[in-house]
Amino acid sequence: MDSHGQDGRRVGWAVVDTDIGPLLLAATREGLVNVVFHATDEVRDGALGRLASRLGTEPVEEPGSPLLAEAIRQVEAYFAGERRDFDLPLDWSLVSGFHREVLGELATTVPYGTVVGYGTLAGRVGRPEGAQAVGAAMGANPLPVVVPCHRVVERDGGIGGFGGGLEAKRRLLALEGVLPEPLF
Repeated sequence: MDSHGQDGRRVGWAVVDTDIGPLLLAATREGLVNVVFHATDEVRDGALGRLASRLGTEPVEEPGSPLLAEAIRQVEAYFAGERRDFDLPLDWSLVSGFHREVLGELATTVPYGTVVGYGTLAGRVGRPEGAQAVGAAMGANPLPVVVPCHRVVERDGGIGGFGGGLEAKRRLLALEGVLPEPLF
């Protein structure tokens, strides 16, 4: 496998340190394609292997590419409390169908500092009984933080699950003012 897939696709990546640990950011020419939590060397290498398999090209480290440099700048500004929205092109090629529909709805209708219930989000995409399916879509989100699955919570007030771990979800919700800052 070379650095260009069969369709000429190139995948670049970089790791950015954040308050919730290192995040792997990966991008194609179309846009940001993947954000991965806990991007230690081992996790990063596994994620890059999965990306290579799914996208048909070997990802190349290139933090200086214009798109990744801008993504890093925006992620750092978000964690510094200086940015509420991400303004990045997104490549949705790692998700399709219902999951893509739900994530698109989430990205466009649940702003910074707010939360939505799994069932409410299901209703917004025409599947009012689909709360569990929405949960599966959140778990399959290839672009967490940027597509804010941390803003989806249980209707009884529980914060629900989170691929980055519950502590990361609490920290993100605290950053956005939804929860108080953790005591420790």
